[in-house]
Amino acid sequence: MTEFSNIIINTDNYKHCHYPLYPPGTEYVSSYIESRGGEFPVQMFVGLQAFIREFLMHPITLDDIDEAEYTEREQGMHFNRDNWLGVLNDHGGFLPVEIEAVPEGTVLPVKNVLVQLINTDPKYWWATSFFETALLRAVWYPTTIGTISWLSRKVIEESLRQTSDHPESIRHILHDYGARGVSSQESAALGGLAHLVNFSQSDTVPGIVGAKKWYNAVDPSNSGPNSEHAGFCAWGRENEAEAMLNMLDTMEPDGCALLLSDTYDHENAVKNIIGGELKERIENFKGLVGVRPDSGDVVDVTSSTTEWLMDAFGYTTNSKGYKVLPDFVRTVQGDGVRRETLPKVFMEMERRGLATDNAVFGMGGGLLQHCNRDTMEFGMKANAAKVNGEWRDIGKSPTGDSMKLSKKGRLALKLEDGEYTTVKREEIAPEENQLVPVFRNGQLLKKWDFSELIERAEAEYPEHYYSDYVTPLREAAKGGATPVGA
Repeated sequence: MTEFSNIIINTDNYKHCHYPLYPPGTEYVSSYIESRGGEFPVQMFVGLQAFIREFLMHPITLDDIDEAEYTEREQGMHFNRDNWLGVLNDHGGFLPVEIEAVPEGTVLPVKNVLVQLINTDPKYWWATSFFETALLRAVWYPTTIGTISWLSRKVIEESLRQTSDHPESIRHILHDYGARGVSSQESAALGGLAHLVNFSQSDTVPGIVGAKKWYNAVDPSNSGPNSEHAGFCAWGRENEAEAMLNMLDTMEPDGCALLLSDTYDHENAVKNIIGGELKERIENFKGLVGVRPDSGDVVDVTSSTTEWLMDAFGYTTNSKGYKVLPDFVRTVQGDGVRRETLPKVFMEMERRGLATDNAVFGMGGGLLQHCNRDTMEFGMKANAAKVNGEWRDIGKSPTGDSMKLSKKGRLALKLEDGEYTTVKREEIAPEENQLVPVFRNGQLLKKWDFSELIERAEAEYPEHYYSDYVTPLREAAKGGATPVGA
């Protein structure tokens, strides 16, 4: 689908008529990207390198220009062929722009500059904002998904701290089930790799491929044999136990089998089949057996399933006084898990005296699709222009919507005493600026490795970044926890 790799038409139609709207004598235009607020207090920045490598490091060709001209003129839109022939002949087909950005994987408060770009040739002042559509989309989506995933991790870390002896298990607790729930394979790739910065569990193959392709990730994800209703239903209701036994026998060499328990009657399946007919087989299974309810109230069913399994297989009590299933069996909850419900699940487990270790989770649409550009109010705006040799600070200031007030002047990102602030570029020394040049005129100036993204995301950050998300768990623990023996 070569049309979709043509950067000249990877945009809004009206972008093609913007170049003559700048003042005569315009030489340079600077623009920046930020989250202007929205649902979250912080953001985990990720995804820019994927866009640069996929789109900006491949030069446009004469065929691309011809295709774009045909497409735009067919729409009745203005098209300046000379502009694009100039890019082809003057710059070998590479956009003459420079991009600087926050190191990927960094977590910082919203309302700070993440990306800043400027044209490198005064002949092409219009290039800075031309590909806003594609660039903004490439930043807002994976960064929003990465933020949802990062904040979910903080919730899980808090639950582990309260009830578990194994905080090191954090990267294995939240699985990405979102591939079927997103709008496109590209979304699955970008959102999927963003999640893998925080967790090493995924069934979203495009995300795994993207992490390896664009960030040189090595072994970024793990998964295991799971089941689906079609295979179990084909055995017939009267043979549900045989269907589960077949999976246990078939998947035992892989060391893992996740059994769907809600094909018909979830409670019956857990109590009488898994905990009854197949009890001895599961106890002797060489590996992990996961019991996966796929319907019902996520808060209740996670804890109830765990308790039913404890009735059948027993439990131990950890050093914090919470009950833990034997190592060979776990609850696997992949339905209804969203950023709003996940803390409630852990609060209910804690209330019943159940350790976090008893369950692992999967998020689907709640991870990769339940968001849009307004979730974090992302925008890309011009902040400075050089006209007739003089720089002008520019920005919008609409009445009636203070959120859309944009930043003026060439920007820098300052880090002082662990806190990030956006300042004018001239206000700090260049070496203090946290924005790093990553692209110029077709060249990748800085290549981030996936391991670097993980290291940054897992660094220590001020607690106020995530306190709103962990405080409910702490308050619940004060009022309703019932550890064994307490």
